[in-house]
Amino acid sequence: VQLQASGGGSVQPGGSLRLSCVVSGIDFNRRAMSWYRQAPGKQRELVATITSAGSTRYADYVQGRFTISRDNAKDTVYLQVNSLKPEDTGSYYCKPTYLTLWGQGTQVTVSS
Repeated sequence: VQLQASGGGSVQPGGSLRLSCVVSGIDFNRRAMSWYRQAPGKQRELVATITSAGSTRYADYVQGRFTISRDNAKDTVYLQVNSLKPEDTGSYYCKPTYLTLWGQGTQVTVSS
């Protein structure tokens, strides 16, 4: 199983990024997928989840700013991150919601 996240970068407060995660080695279409993030010195935390049917839910601190989506034809899950704040800085990871699998994350840095 491979989970390859990309799309991170350095942006100013208020900026946007689109994170992508290509998944291989599992039955992606049947899996709920989640995005997590980990800030320096802090525990990894859940950001958003999307079910196989496309239902979504978000952590309160990103509600209205972040959007999770998926393209089952491409085995890819996305996280559109808007109105970024310095506290959104961290490494972002995708994973199958109910499996203990972690791939390489993508770094998001928000700074003026």
